[in-house]
Amino acid sequence: MSTVNTTPDLQDNSNSQLAPENTLAIAEIQKLLPHRYPFALVDRIIEYIPGERATGIKNVTINEPHFQGHFPGRPIMPGVLIVEAMAQVGGIVLTQLPDMEGKLFLFAGIDKVRFRRPVVPGDQLIMRVQLLSVKRRRFAYMQAAAEVDGLRTCEGELMFSLVD
Repeated sequence: MSTVNTTPDLQDNSNSQLAPENTLAIAEIQKLLPHRYPFALVDRIIEYIPGERATGIKNVTINEPHFQGHFPGRPIMPGVLIVEAMAQVGGIVLTQLPDMEGKLFLFAGIDKVRFRRPVVPGDQLIMRVQLLSVKRRRFAYMQAAAEVDGLRTCEGELMFSLVD
């Protein structure tokens, strides 16, 4: 008996020939997303196909405020912040949809999220997000995955809702 994999491919596509215009630095990200310190969790977009998918980077440092209490002597990035970082990469994808410039999508739900290993200071979190569908131009569904050093740290499905 064979099975069909209906999960989008969230593998590393960094070997493809991407032009520099398929990257976004922090100043460009801030033009697209409203998040600011301490909740700006995407440092760079290293690959994107507008309205389809994006790959973002979060450089995890000990200077981040959540490490003071999570956990003293053993700093671990909170899982909710990993999911939020993936959602922010998803927000980049949504801002690139036709007629969505200046629109705000809010994080509306998560499904099938699994944490595979901890993220600690010094790690570079690579997040890949792929748009699955948009319903009534109001709701968006995405598949997201995060990894450190090629090892999966988190994955799940994200839902977004357009704010009027």
